[in-house]
Amino acid sequence: ELVTAMAHLRGAFGGKAEEFKDIIKMGRTQLQDAVPMTLGMEFATFARMTMEDEDRLRDVIPLLCEINIGGTAIGTQLNAPKGYSALACQNLSKLTGIPFVVAEDMVEATQDAGVFVMVSGVLKRVAVKLSKTSNDLRLLSSGPRAGFGEINLPPRQAGSSIMPGKVNPVIPEVVNQVAFAMIGYDITVTMAAEAGQLQLNAFEPIMCRALMMGITQLRQACYVLADLCVKDITANVPKMRRDVERSIGLVTALSPMLGYENATAVAQKAQAEDKTVRQVVQELALMSEAEFEAILGDVDKLVRPNG
Repeated sequence: ELVTAMAHLRGAFGGKAEEFKDIIKMGRTQLQDAVPMTLGMEFATFARMTMEDEDRLRDVIPLLCEINIGGTAIGTQLNAPKGYSALACQNLSKLTGIPFVVAEDMVEATQDAGVFVMVSGVLKRVAVKLSKTSNDLRLLSSGPRAGFGEINLPPRQAGSSIMPGKVNPVIPEVVNQVAFAMIGYDITVTMAAEAGQLQLNAFEPIMCRALMMGITQLRQACYVLADLCVKDITANVPKMRRDVERSIGLVTALSPMLGYENATAVAQKAQAEDKTVRQVVQELALMSEAEFEAILGDVDKLVRPNG
């Protein structure tokens, strides 16, 4: 069910990636202007990150199907009829539709909780990526006047009883908190698996509870984020285009022609005097207008330099 929910979220991100594929914006590294990209690329990345985690979840599911049924006390199969393990596993698979297999080493399977640690680790990975994506959505929608203001998240509730008209990014914040909880569940599973002694781990109940809570909450978070946030996101196109045209980051494309030192000087002067890169290049007579246009005149080419 979690994989299905993640696929649903991926579809929502993919839909926005297609919708926003031609909207130019500035990419950023360490929150500083970098080089142009499209808003569609940003959402396509969210979709790709989700798809990768779907694959990782599918990879660990078979590990959960290996069981030690019939191992009795410590895995030696004392008092279990011959053939019981295989027959019980076969019937259990038939009843549940799950392809269970008998563990190759019953003694090891009885005491080792490593599979729960691995599954928990993948769930934590899902949580971390969901939280990072939610952070990006909150940051990109910050404002509306004094923040990034590149996208608009759908309003879901009044944001403040003190500040009229304020709308908070409550859906991404919910997802953040689910992720924080999952990271805590992962610590619980880790400590419980480590606390086992000798031939039996007595702490599987808390491991199972933590995993089930995490899976349930992550599944719900994916649907909530997709249906109550992502599907209704809109873009502030003029704002993003204006930011690109004024960005110091455009000077990166000039480095091959001007050299790194001259390009740095252009960036510093543009920043200090609140001018565009074009204005500074013209003032310093570093290249002709035709040369500048060939490189920076079509911002779209900067996004897809190879077509």
